[in-house]
Amino acid sequence: MADDKDKREIYVDNNLVGYIRNKFQEAETSKIYDEKRWLKAYRNYRGIYGPEMAFRENEKSKVFVKITKTKVLASFGQIIEVLFSQGKFPLGISPTSVPENIDEYARMVTPQEKQMSSGDRPSPVNPNPKNSDVVKSLYGFNGDGQSIPPGVTASDLIKTIAQDYEELGFEEGTSIQGEPQIEPASMAASKMEKLIHDQLEESNAITILRHTFFEMSLMGTGILKGPFTDTKTYGSYDRVNDMNVYVGKTKTVPSIEAVSCWDFYPDPNATSINDADYVIQRHSFNKQQLADLKEKPMFNADAIQECLDEGPNYQVRGYESSLYDRENITSIYKNRFEILEYWGIINKDLIEDENFEFESEENFIHVNVWICGGHVIRMVENPFTPKRIPYLVCPYELNPYQFFGVGVAENMEDSQQIMNGHARMAIDNLALAGNLVFDVDETMLVPGQDMKIFPGKIFRRQSGQTGQAVHGVKFPNTAYENLQMFDKFRQLADESTGIPSYSHGTTGVQSTTRTAAGMSMLMGAAALSIKTVIKNIDDYLIKPLGEAMYHFNMQFSDDAPHIKGDLEVKAQGTSSLMQKEVRSQRLLTFMQTASNPTLAPFVKWHTCLKEVAKSLDIDPDQLINDPEKAAIFAQIMGMVNANQNNRTSNRGQNEMGQTGGVPPGASPTDPTGAGGSNIGVGNVPMPGEAGFSSPNPQPQRRTQTQ
Repeated sequence: MADDKDKREIYVDNNLVGYIRNKFQEAETSKIYDEKRWLKAYRNYRGIYGPEMAFRENEKSKVFVKITKTKVLASFGQIIEVLFSQGKFPLGISPTSVPENIDEYARMVTPQEKQMSSGDRPSPVNPNPKNSDVVKSLYGFNGDGQSIPPGVTASDLIKTIAQDYEELGFEEGTSIQGEPQIEPASMAASKMEKLIHDQLEESNAITILRHTFFEMSLMGTGILKGPFTDTKTYGSYDRVNDMNVYVGKTKTVPSIEAVSCWDFYPDPNATSINDADYVIQRHSFNKQQLADLKEKPMFNADAIQECLDEGPNYQVRGYESSLYDRENITSIYKNRFEILEYWGIINKDLIEDENFEFESEENFIHVNVWICGGHVIRMVENPFTPKRIPYLVCPYELNPYQFFGVGVAENMEDSQQIMNGHARMAIDNLALAGNLVFDVDETMLVPGQDMKIFPGKIFRRQSGQTGQAVHGVKFPNTAYENLQMFDKFRQLADESTGIPSYSHGTTGVQSTTRTAAGMSMLMGAAALSIKTVIKNIDDYLIKPLGEAMYHFNMQFSDDAPHIKGDLEVKAQGTSSLMQKEVRSQRLLTFMQTASNPTLAPFVKWHTCLKEVAKSLDIDPDQLINDPEKAAIFAQIMGMVNANQNNRTSNRGQNEMGQTGGVPPGASPTDPTGAGGSNIGVGNVPMPGEAGFSSPNPQPQRRTQTQ
């Protein structure tokens, strides 16, 4: 029986491995055309001629003008500048227009409403009757028994209200009589946004995305993988025996990974990641990296050890010799292991392991399988809810009906080729036009003379013959015409890529660009092309990443009850295209217009202040209070100002020996003399001012004696 079981396991193992390798072969075959495109793009970026380029024998120059590199780096720099210039990941979380399962607004129930509905609801149990007696002695009514902890601030109180607002006497609805009002849906969205931004910072998301954006600009497609559960170790020091001892602590964080398009093999029948049945990622591991997989969860340590015993099995692809500039690439990978990571759908018939439990009732199942050689080293069911393939594929420019996109290098491939041709022709022509070619009639010279040319050279002629024996021949210079064609196709490269030369610092400003207004207009027009790219990043990368992080936190985060809500992920890359200075000026202009008393009630001033702070690269959460916090602080400031006025009034009364309150609407510091006391010195009204004895004084006439 033991032998039969071992044979069955080997058969099942090989059956699953064979299925995945067949799928990998199909994906690799369909990807050959894309790999050829990428090789051309890579060579144009590096300035290397491919094997298909054949030079004539009389061509001396093999120069390669790397305009493609300039355009690719300019595009990459613009993407980074637009998305990360504010130092914050361009991802926002906001509640939907009509949030479900959470209140959009909640207001505090007034004591009158509590008394009116006290007959319909059971009386609350007072957990602290002493506190209730204190409140009654101070204010004349019973308290609710809920004591505020010592040292609590307004921010802490609002934070507690945001989390447990229903238990603190809030109910759904907007404020009616000025009672405190909160927005639970917005608070949950803000908390979720902060959590996701913190997780992205800890996972070095910006650094990882730089690699994705570079490949997207160069080869047309950027691929991101994740998020996955990972552990992060951070340093901490504890006090032990009067000494600071380093203690490494770990915590669970989501992680993301940049995947090269060379190692990514999607379903050949798919045009996007959403309709792909499977994808396969190819890994190249050394012995230590493969051995480290034993410590990872859900990996088969015995199968990994068998792979190590069998030795390296990496198969070198043809394009790798061009990528790594090696004629013989086999020697480099002789100690590598090739591992295929499969994400997708397989039939249950391929898995006949009794220890594998199926959650799906369908005939197929979503799995993640790792194979190395002929062994399955990991096999688990897709852990994500909802089921999805954890890869994000973003095209630089959409390639209709194709999975992979089009990049900058491919768009200007023809222009780069023609620019190289004319540059070589110009240099070869200059090699002839810049030197003299001599025409020598040897019959007119004495035989046996040296033909070397140098200053002071003397040729001996034979007598009796007339004419010139040595003639200098100058070839016509056609470099100017070649350079004109070079400049023309460089302009065509600007058109084909949508990245003008003046946008990345090229000199030679002409025509309308001599003025600041003309340059601003051209730069605005140049931003239209990059806006399409940023929109693709928003739709295919940032928003799906935010949704994946949202589902990850709802599934694995310990703080899920407080961030739960009907939320919507919004990518904010396109909004960053507007210059911050222009945006801040428009906001200030709008606020000045809305300061009209008739228009002020229609404006959300809190939102205006937050947008102004964002346009100035200031975190609004650190400087601007929410409306409910502002009401609390306004009341506190009002009480402080009232106490200061009372102290000033009492001090003035004691000095003057006068008692009496300040009349309503008056101030003790009023210079007109109508302050808080019966006697006031005030200021003497001048002619034409209110309070002067003659409201319409006549100008004095000058006499002749004056």
